[in-house]
Amino acid sequence: MANRGQRQSGATRTAPRNRRSQRRVDDEGLLPVLARAVREIENAVRRGPVPMSTRSRFQAVGLLVREERTRVKADPELNDNQRGEQLKRLDGIATILAQSAARDSTLFTLLEPDAVVSDESSLLKREMLTAAGVVPAPEPEAPADDQAPAAPVDRRVIPQAVVSRQLANPFLAPDFSAVDERREPQTRRLSTWELIGPLLSSFERASDGAVASMGLPEPASLQIGKGPELMKHQAEVVEGAAAGHRTFLLADEPGLGKTAQALLAAEAAGAFPLLVVVPNVVKTNWAREAELWTPHRPVTVIHGDGHNIDGFADIVVVNYEVLDRHVGWLGHFGFRGMVLDEAHFIKNASSQRSRHVLALSEQIRTRHPRPLLMALTGTPLINDIEDFRAIWRFLGWIDAKKPGPALMGRLEETGLTPLDGGFYPAARQSVIDLGIVRRRKVDVASDIPARRIADIPVELDDDEGRSIREAERDLARRLVSRYERAAEARREAGHAVDAIDEDLIGKVAAWERDETTEKTGENVFTMVRRIGRAKAGLAADYTAQLARSVGKVVFFAKHVDVMDAAEATFAKRGIRSTSIRGDQTPAARQKAIDGFVNDPDVGVVVCSLSAAGVGLNLQVASNVVLAELSWTDAEQMQAIDRVHRIGQEEPVTAWRIIAAQTIDSTIVELIDSKAGLAARALDGSDEELGADHDVQVKALAALLRSALTERA
Repeated sequence: MANRGQRQSGATRTAPRNRRSQRRVDDEGLLPVLARAVREIENAVRRGPVPMSTRSRFQAVGLLVREERTRVKADPELNDNQRGEQLKRLDGIATILAQSAARDSTLFTLLEPDAVVSDESSLLKREMLTAAGVVPAPEPEAPADDQAPAAPVDRRVIPQAVVSRQLANPFLAPDFSAVDERREPQTRRLSTWELIGPLLSSFERASDGAVASMGLPEPASLQIGKGPELMKHQAEVVEGAAAGHRTFLLADEPGLGKTAQALLAAEAAGAFPLLVVVPNVVKTNWAREAELWTPHRPVTVIHGDGHNIDGFADIVVVNYEVLDRHVGWLGHFGFRGMVLDEAHFIKNASSQRSRHVLALSEQIRTRHPRPLLMALTGTPLINDIEDFRAIWRFLGWIDAKKPGPALMGRLEETGLTPLDGGFYPAARQSVIDLGIVRRRKVDVASDIPARRIADIPVELDDDEGRSIREAERDLARRLVSRYERAAEARREAGHAVDAIDEDLIGKVAAWERDETTEKTGENVFTMVRRIGRAKAGLAADYTAQLARSVGKVVFFAKHVDVMDAAEATFAKRGIRSTSIRGDQTPAARQKAIDGFVNDPDVGVVVCSLSAAGVGLNLQVASNVVLAELSWTDAEQMQAIDRVHRIGQEEPVTAWRIIAAQTIDSTIVELIDSKAGLAARALDGSDEELGADHDVQVKALAALLRSALTERA
């Protein structure tokens, strides 16, 4: 009989000969090994900053606890008492892990489903299994560090529109005219040195206040083409690209317009076609921004298998989640530039996502002599300085083992080696001069308004999103039917009725609004609530990115289930949060406020628009996420004013999450048409919107008008 207490999936163990020997093996088995390891982790975390060795041990113990729990629950040879006792011991170990992670919330990220298991964690895990008497299963052979594994063949696709483009340009060839520019520099002193470690270390050694941004030229103008006027810090990057600079790690804080800078830098560099790789939550926003800043450049967004893309577009936007399906044809498309948004997504260079990105970057650099490569992130470092490595590889500054030609040349020019004291500041400056740009809101405060709203459109492309759009069509059909009955009644009474009668549209919309409530069938109220629930995860993900990038964030929602979903997401991402709700006692409410304001480990406060929209001071944050829309601009402005208050020292940005291709977009247009979006974006005008009843009726009228127009 196998050892019932310590059997592992993927591992084997010699069976004990009797129960007495089994008890002895259990006493020296996996649970005691895990208990000793978790105490070591607890002690190390209490001592201060968590070293990499402890992080690796934390990940190994967490994975083993997870696997052992699954095994114990499924083991048919355990009786209820045995199973309960082992699960109780595992819970104790997990509790200590959680308490340790509460001291350093970044530890939670090591146990996320997509977290990459480091080599050191894998080794520690095998050592603990061996110490427990378990023979670990052989590990699969890893691919070479400089090779990107092919995506599964059955997932790769080539959209028909891409085939059409290839047939239209059958002789498109790579440009190797400037291959000499990529030749290895003449190396003398540094040819035998290991330099990647010292380069990374040079950033750790930098003193407070050390320059962290390359020098950029003064812009000749803030007006680029016929688009909106740029802010000075944006125009500097565009001017740099126009002057010939081709690689940028653009690490501006959120809210400083990195998207516009990237698009106009591509225009200045002639870097089209341009590939843009982004998180799913912002890909629709990229298409909208491209239409705003580069309206003469066709843009296409890849959804799923890409059946509806424009193969002749100048700008191709794809999200990380579907990159594996398209990496094949993207590598041969002939891109002259590539932008990586939220570039910290590739911090783990061994993940499949990162390997695809790095392979595409290498193919673009091989096919074109001087492509534009831009890594955009407000969070260049998530855990430690090693997170720089993959981003530098994407930009071509280093490869898997050594600096690239341009960086090596700069290091040789210093005349120094890592043994020289002056090497580290010189090396750091050499990297910065390759293209690191970092500006904070407070650094460019004169360029930006004291308060602004930035819209983030999101695609609801799952089953719930499709269900919402079908429900909207049902609502529109009901409105059309009601309109037709009313029109027929008017004609019978001898009144003339236009095919699209604005007066009648308004009356039908008002009737619909007055005769329905949130509890009676599918209507404007239930539609908005369903959209809010569908956006919750995307809004929370974006908030988590902000919290890791710029610190504390205030998250507003209208409904309790959206708040619950957001808090669950934050917990999963290892971000501590608190909440302010309508059903709290005054004491509980104040405790939540104090926790957010005073505890540096609390990154997000989840607020009810109705319960927390007034009477609070949350100016410890300067970023607000509006996960659900209000019916009036006044309500959302009151929410923003919890942060934008006297004493606030930083510009405030409110990120409004909008579900594209739904009534959400209509509502926000109605609100902005009355409040004046331009005034709000420039000077924070508090112009009154009018009653929420008016917006609801107009939203229904817009839905009806659109349906009548499509039918006409």
